[in-house]
Amino acid sequence: MSSSLAVHEGVLIRRLPPQPYELSWQAMQDFTNQRNATTLDEIWVLQHLPVFTQGQAGKAEHMLDQGTIPLVQSDRGGQVTYHGPGQLMIYLMLDLKRLSIGVRALVSHMEKALIDCLQSYGITANADAKAPGVYVHGSKIASLGLRVRKGCSFHGLALNVDMDLSPFERINPCGYPGLDMVQMIDFNDSTHTIEFDQVANSMCQHLVKQLHYPQVNTTQQPWVEHH
Repeated sequence: MSSSLAVHEGVLIRRLPPQPYELSWQAMQDFTNQRNATTLDEIWVLQHLPVFTQGQAGKAEHMLDQGTIPLVQSDRGGQVTYHGPGQLMIYLMLDLKRLSIGVRALVSHMEKALIDCLQSYGITANADAKAPGVYVHGSKIASLGLRVRKGCSFHGLALNVDMDLSPFERINPCGYPGLDMVQMIDFNDSTHTIEFDQVANSMCQHLVKQLHYPQVNTTQQPWVEHH
């Protein structure tokens, strides 16, 4: 391993304020387009204002009743889903070539990090090889959607922590009619307190562990100026 490569094997975790989906999406594209072989990987942690997002190959029939919630056509994989306050968004801006992993391996690392995080709160969850994501007793608690450009990933995962789940009833979540969506607060017990920032910190720790980053830095500095 060369010393020049080792310098760039850390990751920056960026804690961001709640914001519209389009703002993050544009920033992800800009970051990925502008990065080079020495750009530090980043993990972005945030919440979104209410929005439906449709995946690149998304089918219109899975949007049942949009109502007043905006719909954004995204370039991630997967079908339609909902994002809103109380849902943990983690975007993974990773150089997969440098990490020597493929998309399938990244998905597995994401699912394992989610399962381990949930287990630490007393929630037993599992992945499904036929339908990416993480489930509790057959109900979906976390969704995954990725895009890879120039060997680098963007987009990421959404974990339902403590949110209004009713908008999911207005779509076929991830393209599955009748799929039940659940959240961490549904499984709350007296021994575990579910607090959003703590869940976010735990998820980041589990992701870093799965991806074997030797060095982690954290910042609250946004990547764009907010006007």
